[in-house]
Formats: sequence, C-alpha cells, structure tokens
Amino acid sequence: MSLRQFAVAVILALSPLADAANLEQPATDPVPGTDTVHGCYKSLGVLVLEQTIDFNSQGACTTLCRNKTNLVAATNAKDCYCGDKYPNKADLVDDSECTEPCPGFGTQACGGLDTYTVYNTGERVSVGEAPAASSSTSSASKTSTTSSNTPASTSDPTETVTASSEPEKGSGTNVAGIAAGVVVGVVAITAFGGAAFFWLRRKRNAEIEEEHRRNAAVNAFISGGGKPPSSSGGLSMTDSRLDPVMNRRMSDGSIADNQDYSRRILRVTNA
Repeated sequence: MSLRQFAVAVILALSPLADAANLEQPATDPVPGTDTVHGCYKSLGVLVLEQTIDFNSQGACTTLCRNKTNLVAATNAKDCYCGDKYPNKADLVDDSECTEPCPGFGTQACGGLDTYTVYNTGERVSVGEAPAASSSTSSASKTSTTSSNTPASTSDPTETVTASSEPEKGSGTNVAGIAAGVVVGVVAITAFGGAAFFWLRRKRNAEIEEEHRRNAAVNAFISGGGKPPSSSGGLSMTDSRLDPVMNRRMSDGSIADNQDYSRRILRVTNA
C-alpha cells in the first residue's frame, strides 16, 4: 500500500463520516508498481476466484494477484479474484454499492451485496476490459429461444421410428430369403438323392441281369454237352429236343414214320 493510500485510510478511519456508505474509495488513475482502486462493479467479467483470505484487504488481494503477474484484482468480503482484464464498463455501478468492510482492514470496502471492488495491481497501466455480459447473455437467450422453437423433438422421434422400422423390414426380407434358400436347397438335395438312388438301382438291376445271363450261358453250355450257345440269337432257355418240328426233320432223314417196320427188310449191298 502506498503512503498516500495509507494516509487516506487513516483519515477515513478517524473521520466520523467513515461509515458503510463511503467505504469505497474513488477510482484513481493506475500507477506502475502500486495498486489503485478502479471502481465498484456488479460483475467480475473474466476474473476468477484465486483464494479466500480470512484477513482480506486491498493490499492482501492485490499483492497475491501481483505475485502471479495478474493485471487486475477484485475483492468481495474474504474472496480474492485475479485476472488480466477489467470487467466491462457497462457493469460499473456507484461506489455506494460497495459497502462490505474488508475483514483485514475495516475502513476499506471489499465489494458489497453482489458487487466487487476492482483494483489495478500496478503491473501495467494500460489494461483492457472484458466483453459486455449483456451481449453474451442475449446471444445465449437467443440461442435458447431458437433451440426451444425448433421442432427438434418432433423430428427426432420420427427419425427414430423410421430408423427402427427399416431394420425390421430388412430383417423380414432376410428371413424370407433365407427360408427360400433353405427350401430350394432341400429340394435340390432331395432331387439329387432321388436321381442317384434310381441310377444306382438301375445299375444294380443291369448287373443282376448280366450276371443272370452269364449263369444261363454257363448252364446251357454244361447241359448242351459243351456246345456254346449261338451268340447271334442270344441265350435260349428252351430245349430243342422238345420242338416237334425239329423232331420231324430229324426223323425224315432216318426212319419213315409212315412205313411198317415190324417186318424185316433185306438190303443188297456191294461187298
């Protein structure tokens, strides 16, 4: 604290007018290396809470922020805030709004009810200010109003229902395709199995018939005195001796059936 500020504090402490209504010191021009009061504000802007100090005062808070190379400090009772920009000048209020005595120095004002005493720490004389809180608030409210008026909730359920119904249709199509494929596969397997069965059966019958023919040929060969059957006419299962025509032809060449052979016939031969 500078000697001038200390003198002002002493005068205010000794003055009968040093009450809650005039605790806030008037704003002064910044001085390099020395903390000065910048004013009473209803908003902190970009300042953040740095520490809660039981014996908080202008000197305690500005020293803490200056040690952290911050350009701006602010107090509200025991809370000390630091940052690099003043609050927006639109949030500047009358000094009479900062009526809270500092816990460490009762003749100084450390903010008030929803108000803050802001200081320049002396790190720099030229310090900027935060953007207006009203513009950010209005833009946020416009965004909120726009989002509330937008029928997003109506479109979202519709999209959700549509999205949920499409997989059901797709799944039904897939199930029908799978079922059709299974049926076609079963029919194809059955047809192939039936064709294979009949082919094997026909082949087996042909083998049995061929075996039967070979056996018949062997039997005919054995019964015919070793004479093989005619290949052109195939295998004959009938005995030629039982054929009356063949018997008649054989008898025509040897004995006449219409003659009487009971009497003895004499034949003359050349000796």
